Amino acid sequence: MENRCKFWLPKKKRFCANVPLTESVFCGNHTPRSDSQWIPCPIDPSHSVLEENLEGHLRRCPLLKQVESLTHQPFYQKGINAGKEEDQQEIETVSSTRLEDSALADDPKSEAFGYILSEMKRTVYSMSVPDFYKLIEKIESVHKSICKDIQESYKVPEACGMWVKREVDRKLPFQEKHVMQQVSILGNMEDFGVIKSSIAKERADCDDGDGFPVRDDCDYSNGVPAVVEFGAGRGYLTQMLADCYGIKRVFLVERKSYKLKADRSLRQKESLILQRLRIDIEDLNLNAVESLRGGPFISIGKHLCGPATDLTLRCCLGEQSNQSNGGGCVNPNLRGLAIATCCHHLCQWKHYINKKYLLELGITKEEFHVIIWFTSWAVDADHGTDLPDVTDCGFHLESIGKKQSHGDNGVEDVVRNMKAVERAALGFMCKQIIDMGRLMWMKEHGLEAQFVKYVPSSVSPENHLLIARSTNLS
Repeated sequence: MENRCKFWLPKKKRFCANVPLTESVFCGNHTPRSDSQWIPCPIDPSHSVLEENLEGHLRRCPLLKQVESLTHQPFYQKGINAGKEEDQQEIETVSSTRLEDSALADDPKSEAFGYILSEMKRTVYSMSVPDFYKLIEKIESVHKSICKDIQESYKVPEACGMWVKREVDRKLPFQEKHVMQQVSILGNMEDFGVIKSSIAKERADCDDGDGFPVRDDCDYSNGVPAVVEFGAGRGYLTQMLADCYGIKRVFLVERKSYKLKADRSLRQKESLILQRLRIDIEDLNLNAVESLRGGPFISIGKHLCGPATDLTLRCCLGEQSNQSNGGGCVNPNLRGLAIATCCHHLCQWKHYINKKYLLELGITKEEFHVIIWFTSWAVDADHGTDLPDVTDCGFHLESIGKKQSHGDNGVEDVVRNMKAVERAALGFMCKQIIDMGRLMWMKEHGLEAQFVKYVPSSVSPENHLLIARSTNLS
């Protein structure tokens, strides 16, 4: 009983049961060591290793084989979709006087601005109160000018009836809020002409005269030849798409490994080809995927966190291949895409797809970092009921400015005294400004595109959808 590690486990209210090391009262897990002895593993920074053991660890790290295997894949190209920290061509399009008018232009800390939320918060709190109000006024003005007509588009297509009525395999996970989101995403894709249901297919001209297809492979111009789901996770958005729209080829892009994936159910479908690409979107050269090369496809993603949306747009539209030509061209094989955005507080200036657009609106790099911190306010309130539409929240934001003469000692006091609805309104405005930049970028690259609310905020506060299609489908 006494030959136990002397490390006390407060949750279990007992000492560790492991045997202590020789000449120590603690086991190997609990022997105190200086933090300076530990360094992140260069292969996988999620775990650390003793500095003196680093050389041996690098030869047997569990992720070593996985990394080596990935780097030898033809579609792996390090950082191909990452973007650039500073794009000189974009910066030169904006006059220097506009940059000088920035609310943060005189902030000495802005050049050393970090990307983590604590740094963003520190930057905001270091601002003067007048500059903070000036920035809020700018955000409200920009939002009013570019986010005029964001429509509500809650769809429940007939093709998804089997999921809506829960007539699917009971082994498949069913959570109503996720099903509602997936159904509406697919419904918006159908409504926008990106995909067509089997019901529409039966009504098409390729039938035998009685409303039925002549054969399964008959030509159907607006069908779905291949689907690439980015940030696929377990893959249940694609599962619904396969169940309801009869897709034949599936590519699931996800950097993590998941249990309880939809892969097993998908592989049981006759004539469906499934390929899972375990890779970061940042490093994926979609044009080099052999089984997809040269063929038409659509891209989907449900809740692509932060910069993953920007990485996906670059990956699909092939911006890296036409930068030298000035852009403006769309991948000819892309039929359409639908991306539900989320987690805008994780966005980064380097990855953001349309820096030029923000700079032309007078939003600088430093203000962008503050804006993405504000976006976290959109989802930190109680969303049991819908918040007022942000376009109607001007009154709430105007009330913030009136508090300036009421003895606020600094920006931290102003923020602390803001109501939840005021914070949420400002957060949603910032999220929509970021997404509108993405929308404009897609339009500039030859896509017909829309930006809609696809579910009520009571279902999910992350309820905005970017949807686009090739002009060839018109």
